[in-house]
Amino acid sequence: MLEMEPETVYLLILKSREFDEKDVPGESPDQDTSPADRQIDSAMDYFDGDPIAQEIKDMIDSLNEDHQAELVALTWLGRGDFTAGEWREALRTARERRTNPTSEYLLGTPLLGNYLEEGLAALGYTVEDLEPGVG
Repeated sequence: MLEMEPETVYLLILKSREFDEKDVPGESPDQDTSPADRQIDSAMDYFDGDPIAQEIKDMIDSLNEDHQAELVALTWLGRGDFTAGEWREALRTARERRTNPTSEYLLGTPLLGNYLEEGLAALGYTVEDLEPGVG
């Protein structure tokens, strides 16, 4: 089902989790919001200067449009918006709904790494199988 290399998704999972673990600049951790909420509120404000965000953006932007649509569909699959049986519909919807750069959309998605991993799992891949030196 997945046309792109699953290892590429694995690298994005690792980088996304590294990015999600960072504190949003200018905010104290004791605020009454979750890290995911803080990331949504000010993510676009600090993507430009963040090297991890830039690396994720570059990785996504280097992919062709079909592979970018697969990343969006995997994210939706992992989030529960679609099932594995609806994979083709998720891909079609991702292609149809694209209005902004895919990298911006995905970088603005809290817990992106988790959603990508869940999406891969729904398609029969495991992150453990994709780790270097395993499998």
